[in-house]
Amino acid sequence: MIKKYFLKINFKTFKNIFFFISIFYFTYYLIFNKEDISFEIKEEIYYSYIFLSFLFCILSVFFNGLAWKNIIIWFGQNLKNNNLISFYILTNSLKYIPGGVWHFYERFTFLKERVNEKLAFYVNLIEPYFMLSASLLLTSLGVIYNPLFLIFLLPSILLHRNLIYIIIIKLQSFKNKSIRIFKINYTKSQFDEKIKIKSSFPFKILSIEILFILFKFLGFIFCFYIFNDSNNLDYLFIFTIFSLSWSIGLIIPAAPGGIGVFEGCFLFLIGNDYSQSSLIMSLIIFRFISSCTDLILSAPLFIKQVIKRN
Repeated sequence: MIKKYFLKINFKTFKNIFFFISIFYFTYYLIFNKEDISFEIKEEIYYSYIFLSFLFCILSVFFNGLAWKNIIIWFGQNLKNNNLISFYILTNSLKYIPGGVWHFYERFTFLKERVNEKLAFYVNLIEPYFMLSASLLLTSLGVIYNPLFLIFLLPSILLHRNLIYIIIIKLQSFKNKSIRIFKINYTKSQFDEKIKIKSSFPFKILSIEILFILFKFLGFIFCFYIFNDSNNLDYLFIFTIFSLSWSIGLIIPAAPGGIGVFEGCFLFLIGNDYSQSSLIMSLIIFRFISSCTDLILSAPLFIKQVIKRN
């Protein structure tokens, strides 16, 4: 009876519940620490930290675009189009439009005109999974705190060429409602025949995605320095919590970029080792910088595209 009940639970409903719990948790701490929160930046060195945070966030976006380009190559398409990375950056801003599917639609349409539509669909479907695999792989470094962290290696292992079809089918089932207008069915034999994956394991793509997460973390850590003492920090612990929180924010996308979910999870997982008010300020500044990076980078490309169309 209990098993039947849990099988009927809608995954989307669970994500929405988790999202609202995260928002509530973060808001609770925000209100609880409101008297201690101050964004006054007095020392000039702090402006350097903000600049460095912007810089690393910008570089992380470029690594993300480079990974997307290499997924296309790994799926057997050597496109000579130099606009792949810039187009990926351009469509990043569409994540902030309600619906959460518009960046997928634009990238799918763009690739469909250059490769077959099935490959275009699968490339865009699998891309977030590569980000998730990289972030969970880095989370597994927390094995020095708890052996259970080894489980986070599993998503990366499943990226093997012989297993990638299973991942794609599972992703289709999870996102059935949001991508049903794009859904394209292939049997395993059809997939192997039409999608000529180049190597057994995508080491290069995973390495680029790892750099994406690392640079994101560097963007965060400089925000962290603004409000926290940089001496005697347990960087590996903070990095593990950052990677895990970012992963959960990616899985529970009830808001663009996991807004609220990442922050709530980070506060919950890091515990009381650091001042709650300083953590909240660091997270807010980082969220602002991270979101602005996407919008600022895509703006000139969007304007250029509009001018070309006219």
